[in-house]
Amino acid sequence: MEMDSLPNGNSTIPTSTTTPSTALSSKLTRLTESLKLEHQFLRVPFEHYKKTIRTNHRAVEKEISSVISIVNEAADSDISNDDAVQHLTALVSRLQGLKRKLEEGSRTENLQAQRCRARIDHLESAGAENLSEWNNTRMKRILVDYMLRMSYYDTGLKLAESSNMLDLVDIDVFLEAKRVIDALQKREVAPALAWCADNKSRLKKSKSKFEFQLRLQEYVELVRAEDHLRAITYARKYLAPWAATHMKEMQRVFAIVAFKGNPECAVYKIFFEPKQWDYLVEQFKQEFCSYCYEDDCTKEDPLSQESFRKLASPLPYSKQHHSKLVCYITKELMDTENPPQVLPNGYVYSTKALEEMAKRNGGKITCPRTGLVCNYLQLVKAYIS
Repeated sequence: MEMDSLPNGNSTIPTSTTTPSTALSSKLTRLTESLKLEHQFLRVPFEHYKKTIRTNHRAVEKEISSVISIVNEAADSDISNDDAVQHLTALVSRLQGLKRKLEEGSRTENLQAQRCRARIDHLESAGAENLSEWNNTRMKRILVDYMLRMSYYDTGLKLAESSNMLDLVDIDVFLEAKRVIDALQKREVAPALAWCADNKSRLKKSKSKFEFQLRLQEYVELVRAEDHLRAITYARKYLAPWAATHMKEMQRVFAIVAFKGNPECAVYKIFFEPKQWDYLVEQFKQEFCSYCYEDDCTKEDPLSQESFRKLASPLPYSKQHHSKLVCYITKELMDTENPPQVLPNGYVYSTKALEEMAKRNGGKITCPRTGLVCNYLQLVKAYIS
């Protein structure tokens, strides 16, 4: 704190000054807070990398298993030399096709690995000395991400290319979404249904109605075309499995067959309006970038406050592939480095929290929710998939 003289020299007022060490500390604090928000920056390409590896591995296993099965059948059967040559030629052709698939899969894996490496390098490059430049790049990343979410694909791509940060943004992820959106705008549901099949477990976990709405719209289009026999067959095959959870909507939509595609009643006419396809597009966007909160979220979660929920609702969605586990005691993330441990009463806490508690209490653990006391050796490690 220094005292500066006023122009007349009669009095002074205190003015605060910032020392270099204070400024550096402030920059480092801001940088640390910024890096805490970069979880999805690494998570998205990493999850796609793992998905690519799993897909390639399954394809290889399936093809190799089929080839071995054919070879065994040929070896056990009594075939002529000409037939044997034909079998071997077909197998060679099949293996060559597998080789091409593996080469393509390897290129995709290398691309995903390169993207992960580029993002790690980008985060490691952050420092107090280049904070302004790093934040400028971060702002451009956020702008590109927002443009892609709002379907401004060309503009987002141009900004990413001009800023030399193609490896720092998820262009390919959103181009995948664009193919589905373009198809829906052309009134084609096949790509959207294929996407639902690829993400079946996640959609089921979130109790999504998107696939049901797609099936419903296909049924409506068959009725619109007055192909009633196919419509009924389609409903039995694809809509009947949803009866337990969507009976009300199904009863209403099944009645449109009686109107021969031209109902006057507003209750049924709405099914044939073009805006139903626009609704499917918007619903897909929400499903593709799901961002949700639980009604029973903890008090520490900002989204437990209604005011924060209102603020968060118009913000861009965060693409989450898996749930996060946060320790009730330390409020820290539970992962492979800090795995969850299960108490005999079923409650789960982080290893770090329970180890510290055991050290303080002679190896005893007290559940902060139920008051149960147990030995540390009674804990069971949980594994995160």
